[in-house]
Amino acid sequence: MQWLTGAKEVVIGLTRIGIALLALSIVLQVLFGSGAPFVPGDVVKNVIALIAAFGDKGLIGLVALGVTIYILQRN
Repeated sequence: MQWLTGAKEVVIGLTRIGIALLALSIVLQVLFGSGAPFVPGDVVKNVIALIAAFGDKGLIGLVALGVTIYILQRN
């Protein structure tokens, strides 16, 4: 059971790193534009598309967004 706790901590750490990298790439793309060579892809466009996908689903999208935020805020 101790390995499960260790695995959970690794997943939490990787998730935090991923969120930090996402925030950094959004800031870099806002500062340097979508053609910045060190930011692969159009991160802002993808985030906007994700938010629009939640919004297009009405109440189900709102519930899914709430669940997603709850999961990301948990430790």
